Amino acid sequence: MAGVAHRTPVLRSRTLDALVGAEVHLKCENFQRVGAFKFRGAYNALSRLSPEQLARGVVAYSSGNHAQAVALAARELGSHAVIVMPEDSPKSKTDATAGYGAEIVRYDRYTGDRVALGRQLAEERGLALIPPYEHPHIIAGQGTAALELIEETGPLDALLTPVGGGGLMAGSATAATALVPGIRMIGVEPEAGDDTLRSLAAGHPVTVPVPHTIADGQAIATPGELTFAVNRRLLDSVVLVSDDEIRAAMKFAFERLKIVTEPSGASALAALLTGRVTPLPPRIGVIISGGNVGLERFLELLG
Repeated sequence: MAGVAHRTPVLRSRTLDALVGAEVHLKCENFQRVGAFKFRGAYNALSRLSPEQLARGVVAYSSGNHAQAVALAARELGSHAVIVMPEDSPKSKTDATAGYGAEIVRYDRYTGDRVALGRQLAEERGLALIPPYEHPHIIAGQGTAALELIEETGPLDALLTPVGGGGLMAGSATAATALVPGIRMIGVEPEAGDDTLRSLAAGHPVTVPVPHTIADGQAIATPGELTFAVNRRLLDSVVLVSDDEIRAAMKFAFERLKIVTEPSGASALAALLTGRVTPLPPRIGVIISGGNVGLERFLELLG
């Protein structure tokens, strides 16, 4: 991945530090290629395919960021991507995915089964299936975000990471706990999609109704089996944030930090701003996971 994925900046803000009462380091994956951390895992996974697999092409399913990441990685590696996307995916994400050269297959996220559709396309067309988080190379690629953060900041007391399917958290927790024994790994979910929180309480993956939340990247009904197996060992806690709290974090990031975040990208920041992280660690890392939101949608959310 060196020289392909961006080494994204770590942002500091005295205003933010004073507001929350801690030293905060923001890993800005909204400046990653395709505008989100997903490019890390997608490129890592595709780059390990054989020339024959790349020639046949790949298929993935995603609400948007993994879609763009696989589409761009496929283009970079001379392959072709077919992407299964929900009908209600943000237009900015579908347009970007198509712009990277991918073929888009639409489905209804509330009635359809994207995994079954992806597997069907893979079998019928001989494509390599690249899932958004249930893949060791995807998880490893996502973990490089935490690896870079800690290389730059030194040891942190806690790391806040958005949780959807769990790939970013599983990779980040694997890297962070190895580099900094004792670091607290804190996941953040939207209130409507608390599948990981419920799963940790139950001790096994739990399915919730498909979440209705502005955080489309975290609108997951159940954590992945592979990611949950990692996260149940390494995750210390999960906190929940409301859609309104995510909006407030997006607004704060725009007005005070001068960065644009999508709702999922702002959820970990929202948890910090609302005081949900207790006890408050002295030095905190926060992963801003993405910034893929179109102007009209941004205005609609914050207007």
